[in-house]
Amino acid sequence: MPEMPEVEGLVEFLRGRLTGHRFDKAAVSAINALKTYAPPLTDLIGGAVTGVERHGKFVDIATDGGIHLVFHLAKAGWLRWYDALPATLIKPGKTPIALRVGFDDGSGFDLTEAGTKKSLAVYAVTDPNEVPGIARLGPDPLDDDFGREKFGALLTGRRTQIKGVLRDQSIVAGVGNAYSDEILHAAKMSPYALAATLSDDEVDRLFAALTTTLAEAIDTARGKPPAELKDAKRRGMRVHGRRGQACPVCGDEVRSVFFADNSLEYCPTCQTGGKLLADRRLSRLLK
Repeated sequence: MPEMPEVEGLVEFLRGRLTGHRFDKAAVSAINALKTYAPPLTDLIGGAVTGVERHGKFVDIATDGGIHLVFHLAKAGWLRWYDALPATLIKPGKTPIALRVGFDDGSGFDLTEAGTKKSLAVYAVTDPNEVPGIARLGPDPLDDDFGREKFGALLTGRRTQIKGVLRDQSIVAGVGNAYSDEILHAAKMSPYALAATLSDDEVDRLFAALTTTLAEAIDTARGKPPAELKDAKRRGMRVHGRRGQACPVCGDEVRSVFFADNSLEYCPTCQTGGKLLADRRLSRLLK
């Protein structure tokens, strides 16, 4: 799933390519991806791009006509950029392409989604806050006014596992499964630690890990075209997606805990005092 660093990389790329150019084409080929009907997507045509911004993991392309094209790539979505947009006809249901957008210089992009579970979402709105997922976003952890005290206040009283807190977009915007693993590894903290029970020192470590990990990942993503962002993300991971490999800090084996539709990765030596966390799949079989 694209998270804050990759989405920020996409936003910077699109901002540099699209600002000042006019929409020439906007066509949905997966009707379930379009979540709004007014204004119609066709109202984008002729509008000049005035800016591209990120809201959590949402991309927001604004136009001088007052219409915003907003999209969320979900778990298996991605953006495929073309300097020259293909002229081939897209057949609904026969392609992973959910949306094709073209501009007056001949460039454009497709939004694609792999797999059978379709969650990619596209919106045409006059105000980004009309998108429910944006309206309920918590603060962005890299905003200038997001400090350690504000972060600590968000954790106070939450008897929820810290892994879930970091992934909850209404608490902190932009972090998903992969970077929450990386942040907790950098903070030397168990994913099962309860937010409300963290000491001041642990909150200090977690805040530092949160901001540093995301800032470094954004620096890695910066300047890369969309086709390179996924591989750059994978190469930068220390524990996420590296089950069975050696932890780069201590050399212990990176372990996984599996859930219904995802998994988490952690280092027992660095994060849990050597304790192995229960595999939820095995636990269900033993009941």
